[in-house]
Amino acid sequence: MNKIWLIFKREFLNRVQKKSFLIATILIPMIFPAIIAVMVAIYVKQEKGAAKSKIEVLDASGKIKLESTNRFEFIPITAELEQAKTAFNKSDHYALLYIPPFELSKPEGITLYSKENLSITKIGDLEKLLEDRIHDLKLEQFNIDKATLQSLKTSVDLNSINLGETGEEKKSNSNSFYIAGFILGILIYIFIIVYGMQIRLGVIEEKTSKIVEVILSSVKPFQLMLGKILGIAAVGLVQFSIWVLLTITLSMVTVNLFGVKMPQQQAMEQVSKMNNPEMQQQLPAENPVTKFLAIMNELPLASLIFNFAFYFLGGYLLYGALFAAVGAAVDSQQEAQQFNFPLMLPLMIGYFALFMFILPDPDSTASFWFSIIPFTSPVAMVGRLAFSVPLWQLILSQVLLVAGFLFTTWLAARIYRVGILMHGSKVNFKVMAKWFMQKN
Repeated sequence: MNKIWLIFKREFLNRVQKKSFLIATILIPMIFPAIIAVMVAIYVKQEKGAAKSKIEVLDASGKIKLESTNRFEFIPITAELEQAKTAFNKSDHYALLYIPPFELSKPEGITLYSKENLSITKIGDLEKLLEDRIHDLKLEQFNIDKATLQSLKTSVDLNSINLGETGEEKKSNSNSFYIAGFILGILIYIFIIVYGMQIRLGVIEEKTSKIVEVILSSVKPFQLMLGKILGIAAVGLVQFSIWVLLTITLSMVTVNLFGVKMPQQQAMEQVSKMNNPEMQQQLPAENPVTKFLAIMNELPLASLIFNFAFYFLGGYLLYGALFAAVGAAVDSQQEAQQFNFPLMLPLMIGYFALFMFILPDPDSTASFWFSIIPFTSPVAMVGRLAFSVPLWQLILSQVLLVAGFLFTTWLAARIYRVGILMHGSKVNFKVMAKWFMQKN
């Protein structure tokens, strides 16, 4: 155990003390918000400064009258289609819209001519304008007043309440749970792959530099592999914890600089107003801040954080052992590429299942099995966490994940002990199976 601790300490300090670790740990929480802010600023500036696209409209049907918008300037023309196309080619206008005679029940033949490929966004906007205009014409055809039709439309917003066994009621919001599951599932998928690759790279570097032969004179291959896996896992947890703290700190500093109250302060004020009958009238009926805070309050944050850490560690240890075995078997990164897809396939299946089964219906049979099987549960179960998974399913999933980690560690150790000292041999799954069966 002492030797595993020494290897763990060496792996941890060797990575944490590097400048690249410090730079990545500090800059990443700043880079992504900065990139998003710059992109949003560029988009807003572009939208404000963008000139209207001039579109000639040849309406042979006499039914469509399009009004200019903040993105398009419509120029009605009267001519034959061929003449209109010739004149359009000589102009600097954006496009030519031709509307032939058509039936309202089946509008066909509407064509947009342009000198270059048009953006899908602008084509979609034009289609929406035409659809709205044809919709209005249909209402006029049946003598239906548009205002009357709008008044008949009713929006229903269901209040979703979870009813406990003892009768307590707790409000829930499926949208917030969906977003939480979406973000957590993607994060754990990325973390497992990134830190698993680090294990493989570290093992290959030691093997090719012959350092491992010196180390193995003092420790067993299993101790070396386990210490390396645990050391890199600790690096990942430390890095993630620093990112969370930095993000929270930067958010507090930013909102204070702009004179905005922190969510906790706003929540306390909202709660005090709700409890005070005289202050309730001051609360707007649809306060976005209040709704957002209420949604955040519905998430079981403590449970999410704890279980996210558990599934990150469990998934990382399960796949990390396999990455270590591959790193020990090959002599270079190029040779290791052939094993990437088979190793990551179960994790990828869990990732696709997140969007196809788990987020749309977290209580389905498919969602249950994907969140129970150890090779897919790190992504699948994390996607279900916000939806209040039954306790017995959560415990079963975690027990099986631990069992899966122990199994892959045992499996990888039998390959690692032979492969780490083998050089120059052509490695494939058949060779690795032979190493696994080898007794000594």
